[in-house]
Amino acid sequence: MPPLPPRVLAVIPAYNEAENLPHVVADIRACAPHWDIAVVDDGSRDDTSAVARGLGVILLRLPVNLGIGGAVQTGLIYGHRHGYDVCLQVDGDGQHDPAESVRLIEVLREQDADLAIGSRFLHGTGFQSTFARRVGIRILRAALHALTGEPITDPTSGQRALGRRALALLAADYPQEYPEPEVVYILRRHGLRVVEVPVTMRARRAGRSSIRVVHSVLYMLKVLVAILIHASRAPAKGRTTS
Repeated sequence: MPPLPPRVLAVIPAYNEAENLPHVVADIRACAPHWDIAVVDDGSRDDTSAVARGLGVILLRLPVNLGIGGAVQTGLIYGHRHGYDVCLQVDGDGQHDPAESVRLIEVLREQDADLAIGSRFLHGTGFQSTFARRVGIRILRAALHALTGEPITDPTSGQRALGRRALALLAADYPQEYPEPEVVYILRRHGLRVVEVPVTMRARRAGRSSIRVVHSVLYMLKVLVAILIHASRAPAKGRTTS
């Protein structure tokens, strides 16, 4: 008997994404109709919650804006409590192709990995972000490589698939402000396996990113400090299990 497919929860952190959500949800359902979808409305000022309700997805509404870390952790807590095998993080701006998210989950399972990251830089195609952010990403990449030995090319990517072990760890303790690079370090520190899969990122459909060019340097410095703080702590022992 072939193994049962994993139970997948697509977690969409959304702040003022009412215009983009119908396209994002439709793309996911067209590609993977068996996935459950949870929209985390991170204190939006627009009709994000109303749109999500109309789409018939799981709505997790935060009363105030917590930022990307709090929004993603809310989705991971829901996924962990409800016994999902995989939680898939997908941005609410339409930049991530669900077909490539399917591949993330395949690689996660095939390689018994704990986190599969969609990297726009492995093949260098599609939307590559602004120059300032690319410089910051290179610096973060070098820092993570020096600390973990892990050659992660796209540590800030928001297209990610997490297995049960990573889900159990991060539902309990998740970085809050700019979490993606910190998550890579935390998982490696706990002996979990991180892999990358090449993806092609699209430009956002509508609206503006919450991270401005003027904040790119501050972003990089904050993340570096956070990772160095983690590195100063005693190394974790063993491999986390669910």
